[in-house]
Amino acid sequence: MAAENPGLTAVDTLRLDKWLWAARFFKTRALAVEAVSGGHVQVNEERVKPSRNVRVGDELRIRKGADTWKVTVLALNDKRRPAREAVLLYQEDEHQREQREAEIEMRRLHGVNVRVRKPDKRERRKLDAFKNSW
Repeated sequence: MAAENPGLTAVDTLRLDKWLWAARFFKTRALAVEAVSGGHVQVNEERVKPSRNVRVGDELRIRKGADTWKVTVLALNDKRRPAREAVLLYQEDEHQREQREAEIEMRRLHGVNVRVRKPDKRERRKLDAFKNSW
């Protein structure tokens, strides 16, 4: 696969934190280390350290916030590449993906991910008028 895509390197093993960063599950390696150390990432159903080497064929369970990915490592890359190339590093379990997308849709429908902002000046005036009307 490395010969087909110049972004993929031909290495046998790679540190877990570096692979998670290269596969774009975490924005920095420090965040990847923190997640692995906190038990949010498992390799082959085992809790591991960030320095654990991953190989092609390993199964990873990655929990990030309310979302969980169950992926199989297809390739190793020690460089962070564009997202289109990063998705070539793993294959997500189809059932897990459908379940994760359904949970995201439920959160969206129930307004769980809605960002709350401060009211602007006009809205504050209306709130004050409403409070004072009682």
